[in-house]
Amino acid sequence: MKISQPFFSENTKLKKSANLGQSVFDKNCIACHGQAGEGLTKDWKKRNADGKFPAPPVNGTAHAWHHSPKALMTTINDGGAKLGGWMPPFKDQLNEAEKQGLLDYIHSLWPNEIQQKYDSRFK
Repeated sequence: MKISQPFFSENTKLKKSANLGQSVFDKNCIACHGQAGEGLTKDWKKRNADGKFPAPPVNGTAHAWHHSPKALMTTINDGGAKLGGWMPPFKDQLNEAEKQGLLDYIHSLWPNEIQQKYDSRFK
């Protein structure tokens, strides 16, 4: 998915970070969160047979935008086991620029209305 949201169009540094994040997402996240962050199941709130939650959408249609930047970074670093999921930790697999880029890319997937709500709550 190409990053073209107006939110990023005027901020070259942020857009560059989101582009890095897209490569990180493509390599590490698509298999569980879907190509455009849409998730792989509509029933992501229901536990799988193994008792774990499936990966939720990260495109603004689920709950990622309800969590602070710190909470989202904690999930990237520590994985989803503490939250009942099976996302692996990326603390030692990604450097800080890649992790921040991943967050910036995920933000680029959100509709402007969701991004504005997020910004008013957390920035």
